[in-house]
Amino acid sequence: MEVKIPKEIRSHRESIFFGLSLRQFICSLGAVMVAVIVYLALTPVVGKEMAGWVCILAAAPIAVAGFFHYNGMTFGEFVCAFVKSQILCARGRGFVSENFYYTALGRKERDDFD
Repeated sequence: MEVKIPKEIRSHRESIFFGLSLRQFICSLGAVMVAVIVYLALTPVVGKEMAGWVCILAAAPIAVAGFFHYNGMTFGEFVCAFVKSQILCARGRGFVSENFYYTALGRKERDDFD
């Protein structure tokens, strides 16, 4: 029996059920529940085939949220960072350049160059 030890300790992912982490497992269960509810609700209205496609479209974002990682952030952390940077703290950013050499020269030398 061999136990795999990752070289980087921060890359360790604990699995609880079927090799999934707790977040992945909960999101997968949520996606299945949403798919079943949508399928049962829409089958009498639009038919089996269309209800199947709609339940896939409804469950996919929930399932993806459990597996999403971007720059070490999970989906919830990414959404919070995105909302903070694009909505809460968004404002026009002005650019003002400053010539350090020009300001380092005294007033007398600047007049010689003009």
